[in-house]
Amino acid sequence: MRTTTTTLALLAATAFLLPAAVPATAAPRIGDCAPGELCLWAKAAFKGPRQVYDLTRIDIESCTPLPPGTDAQSLANRTGRPVTAYQSDECQETAEFDTYPGGGTWVPQVPYRVRAFKVWES
Repeated sequence: MRTTTTTLALLAATAFLLPAAVPATAAPRIGDCAPGELCLWAKAAFKGPRQVYDLTRIDIESCTPLPPGTDAQSLANRTGRPVTAYQSDECQETAEFDTYPGGGTWVPQVPYRVRAFKVWES
């Protein structure tokens, strides 16, 4: 009995020495980008104005530039197909570009400003 009481007292005392849990960085809510959509945010960490594209509004394997004067710094690819994001607004491969797998890829900070994209067949 005394051992149990001592153990409980030690556990209670050490609980105050443990660091408090640090809240995780707020992840985007799944509802912010629905299945079948490509979502692009103007700012990093899924902040700022959001542009949403789905497969009914774009041509597969064709360059889709963002509206003039806009770009994106974070993206979510939930199309189920690979998407290449381009720094060039003409999808030129002389500038930066990366391909992100489909289905549920969340990229809080693209390493360049996205100005166009292509959705691939698979």
